[in-house]
Amino acid sequence: MKNCGNNIEYERIVSQALREDIGSGDVTTDFFVPGGCSASASFIAVREMVVCGLDIAAEVFRQVDGKISFRKLRREGEKVRRGAELARVSGKARSLLKGERVAINFIGMLSGIATQARAYADKVKSYGVKVVDTRKTFPGLRSLQKYAVRTGGADNHRSCLDEMVLVKDNHLAACPKSGKHLYLSRAFSTLRNRFPRGKMKIEIEVETLDDFRMALSLKPDIIMLDNMKPADIKKAVRLRGKAGRRAPLLEVSGGITLSNIRAYAAAGADIISVGALTHNVKSADISMEFIPAAVKGR
Repeated sequence: MKNCGNNIEYERIVSQALREDIGSGDVTTDFFVPGGCSASASFIAVREMVVCGLDIAAEVFRQVDGKISFRKLRREGEKVRRGAELARVSGKARSLLKGERVAINFIGMLSGIATQARAYADKVKSYGVKVVDTRKTFPGLRSLQKYAVRTGGADNHRSCLDEMVLVKDNHLAACPKSGKHLYLSRAFSTLRNRFPRGKMKIEIEVETLDDFRMALSLKPDIIMLDNMKPADIKKAVRLRGKAGRRAPLLEVSGGITLSNIRAYAAAGADIISVGALTHNVKSADISMEFIPAAVKGR
């Protein structure tokens, strides 16, 4: 699957999900469904959504039974209406039933994230601002969730701690209280020597305009304005304009919702990070429906 971590990673995620769901075996299916019964089923969007995760669903059935046919009927990132058929799967009925719930869970979760990401990105499309996710992801599923964010039309912030320097409030709280500005200046000078511009981005989080002025003097690549009002964002944009060459990008974070994101974009933010893209999202409603005429061998 394109842009979704590496193959080994998502194969491992699917394998773990199947072990979790099937356990030692599907006792109900193996008892009630004849082994020679074949069938076809459709995955249906119960509500309007942005499609994501069909390749993961295909991998689910591949691991359950390599002879199953999985045919995608929609593109990743395509917005579909209620009732749209997303994919069709054919093979042994027992195998289809064993993979059903895990496949639906993956498509539902990832399509829910993609749908949410599209809603946020569309809200600020006219401003040219970049909407990004955070590290607020489900443990072990970050690569899939961040793939879904991209599929929906938003972007990814860092995926892990080794990708960039991001000095947050707790880092600053651990700094020496006396001579804090001098300490940070020396630390940032050392960072720049170790990580020249273009090699690794350096970002610092601030919560007030006074801290923002201090951060400007450190000349990071990005300054994150955390939990600040749009009016203060505008003031920060004006102050940034006086910083001259290599003025940092401004990232806004904290309390961003669909109802207020346009105000932050209009205030002049370059980047808006939204934890809700991944940690506060409702799964899309998906169903897998057997096609009666295609069930054979009962």
